[in-house]
Formats: sequence, structure tokens, C-alpha cells
Amino acid sequence: MKLRIAEIFGPTIQGEGVLIGEPTVFVRAGGCDYRCSWCDSLHAVDSAFRHDWAPMSPDAIMDRVRELSGGQPLTVSLSGGNPAIQDFGPVIASGRQSGYRFACETQGSVARPWFAELDTLVLSPKPPSSGETVDWAAFADCVRAGHAARQTVMKIVIFDQADFDWARAAHDRHPDLPLFLQPGNPEVDPALPVDPAMLAQRLEWLTDRAMQAGWFAPRILPQLHVLIWGNKRGV
Repeated sequence: MKLRIAEIFGPTIQGEGVLIGEPTVFVRAGGCDYRCSWCDSLHAVDSAFRHDWAPMSPDAIMDRVRELSGGQPLTVSLSGGNPAIQDFGPVIASGRQSGYRFACETQGSVARPWFAELDTLVLSPKPPSSGETVDWAAFADCVRAGHAARQTVMKIVIFDQADFDWARAAHDRHPDLPLFLQPGNPEVDPALPVDPAMLAQRLEWLTDRAMQAGWFAPRILPQLHVLIWGNKRGV
């Protein structure tokens, strides 16, 4: 069994969501069933990069994770692309034997039995600015598939008022999922610098908008990795 892997890197810190700041090794899968307009990881999404993706066995993936982490069991984040279009169950089973914890972030378009084996399942439905349309029945299947995970949360990237209003409706659909919002970064070209002041302004806008609306359900966080490293890959 081989999995398509765009990159494995770390340890670094998780830059967003419920695990923000946690030391993590990232396993980025190659391939995605979405093509978001503001995607910041096209090298793991666009089939034009498929020749750069490495076919790796579950054991080879975990060998690389152990090498990077110095054998210290920490959190492994399965990301992409969309990791749910592949079977990461054997990777999780292999890592568990060494004490590693597993998180997965997916848009919630494909449900997998191995979601139940995760420590953290992050479901990140894409708002209108992405250009994608969420299949809420498939999303609900993902919630059910992850019912045995230690925690399942929802994370939404917000670019504008339409996204904000959409996020409120998404939360109404799944009010039991802890919700994390973050302002989107409009500049995703790794060759261009990111303006921290611009990111701060977007975070301020999102915070003010939620407070003025009296909507206190979400936790509002920055993309910490963007503030530190910009759009550089592998950090």
C-alpha cells in the first residue's frame, strides 16, 4: 500500500485552530477533491505537481516522522490537499504503537472510518469566497465517522462579510462542534512577503464583527504560522 505524500516536515508548531502552538510533525498528502480560490498549498492540490509527490508506505511515513521528531512521540498532523481521499488508517495504527498522537484537517467532503482513531478531527468547510460548495450531507457523515475521536471541531477561514454570515449558518447546522474562526490570508504566493499589519487588521475586523453581532460561540485566532514565517513551505 502506497500513499501519495507531498511533503513531511517538522517538528514545528501548529499554526491555527484548536491545537495552535502545539509541537507537530506535518504529513501533507498529495491530491484534493476541491480547488479553493485562495488555496495556500497548491503544491499538494494541483495535479500539475503530482510528479513531485512521493509514493510512501505507512511504515516509511512513520519512519520519517520518527526521524524528524528524534523518536519523541508528539502530534502528527495529517493535512493536504485532502488527506481523507486516502487511507491513513495504517499510518495511525503504526504511530500509535510508538505513542504518537494524530490530528487530521479535512474539508469534510469524504468520511473515513479511521476518523474514529484520531485524537483531533478538524473539519474545515469552505465558505463562499473559496468558490466551492459544501455538501452538508457528506459533512454530517464526517461528523458521525469521527464520533469516537477524542475531539472533533469545526474551523472556518473568513475573508469577508459573506463568509462571516455563512459561518454563522454553518455553526447553526452543527452547534455542538467547537468553532474556530481565522481571518484568511489573501496573499498566498510563497515568493511574496506577507504584511503583518494587514493580517492584524483582518483579525481586528473579524473580532469586532463577532463582538458587535453578539456572537460569542467561536474562538477567533490568527494564522500563527503565517505571522511567523509568511508563506514559506515546510514550516
